[in-house]
Amino acid sequence: MANDTKYLLDESRIPTHWYNIQADLPHPLAPPLHPGTGQPIGPADLAPLFPMGAILQEVSTERWIEIPEPVREAYRLYRPSPLYRARRLERALQTPAHIYYKYEGVSPVGSHKVNSALAQVYMNKQEGVKRITTETGAGQWGSALAFACQMFGIELKIYMVKVSYEQKPYRKAMMHVFGADVVPSPSPDTNAGRSVLGEDPHSSGSLGIAISEAVEDAASREDTKYSLGSVLNHVLLHQTVIGQEAQAQMEMAGEMPDVVIGCVGGGSNYAGLAFPFMRARMAGESKTRFVAAEPASCPSLTKGLYTYDFGDTVGLTPLVKMHTLGHAFMPPAIHAGGLRYHGMAPLISQLHADGFIDARAFPQNSVFDAAVQFTRAEGILPAPESAHAIRAAIDEAIEAREAETARTILFNLSGHGFLDLGAYEQYLAGDLEDYEYPADRIEEALKGIPKVAS
Repeated sequence: MANDTKYLLDESRIPTHWYNIQADLPHPLAPPLHPGTGQPIGPADLAPLFPMGAILQEVSTERWIEIPEPVREAYRLYRPSPLYRARRLERALQTPAHIYYKYEGVSPVGSHKVNSALAQVYMNKQEGVKRITTETGAGQWGSALAFACQMFGIELKIYMVKVSYEQKPYRKAMMHVFGADVVPSPSPDTNAGRSVLGEDPHSSGSLGIAISEAVEDAASREDTKYSLGSVLNHVLLHQTVIGQEAQAQMEMAGEMPDVVIGCVGGGSNYAGLAFPFMRARMAGESKTRFVAAEPASCPSLTKGLYTYDFGDTVGLTPLVKMHTLGHAFMPPAIHAGGLRYHGMAPLISQLHADGFIDARAFPQNSVFDAAVQFTRAEGILPAPESAHAIRAAIDEAIEAREAETARTILFNLSGHGFLDLGAYEQYLAGDLEDYEYPADRIEEALKGIPKVAS
């Protein structure tokens, strides 16, 4: 078999339905709570921000939700995405492990984010929405939503975390090419942004702040809805096309994974790969392990509390039960901007709390070590976010080598790093700093978590 073997499906094998893991959870998710009353919220409470189609998906417990044909037609631009066997990396590591990766970098904007962007924009279009607001960290979500809005003819304003706005000018340029209005966050355009700038005029921003700005903007206009690129149930749902395709491709390869790995910031790309495989594990039909890889500088799963918290910094969003570092947490300016978020998706958080998902945190230089090793072996330059999954996969392969045992490893390479070359230049020059968030700073941020009666 050729060294560059890839497992491809024809477009007829694009999934027809999204898989909703809520149908198979051992126990239901804790309900989201109103930020003012602390009481469980209903669809009407979310209607000012989201189209009803997304709200119904958010609360659904149906196992399979049909993908609208216009969305599936748009998926045909880049789906199914390839699954590769990393034979060159296996040889470089001298490991008996078999390493596979699902490559989402083939999408029009180079990441998995398009899978949900197309679905969300389509639902907004169906309900007559003229304008959408959103936040973006490293820019993958912003560029994906800009692409989707251009396809369906909707106006878009993006609040981009300031440090990424400055670090990643070409992602900003891509959003402009697709017609989006992009501003650095915190911005003077919203009360939330002005408040943050009043306290710290040089704030580098965070996803929590950018969410506050986008939510405030959407809530202030009748023609506008808000769109989120991760964390919420309906976003993770849309990404399950990844795992369903991977299941079919692994069957083509004649193997099934012993461990499924992905990077986590809010949780969407990992959920997309892992959840279809997780169904058998929850039913007791599989012993597959699930490993979530996060940055040591933003360790929500490994050091956060599993409790109710706001999804944004200012406190405009509903309270959701998740692993959180506190909504006041201000992450350092690492290059994996898409992972700089204080909380984790409620679905990922519950599965971690229930023991189905393990979490590992990695420092920045170790992640870039793995990224460069992978690139030199496999010829694909990964995004800094995806490189966290590569670090975890390489560690698994080394463990297999030292134990002299076979192991099948599957990870999600959720995006390419062609617009992150500045970060690679810094790494190669020895200018990247590792940063492990101090325990006292985390403790301080956690003090601001709202008190919710159990």
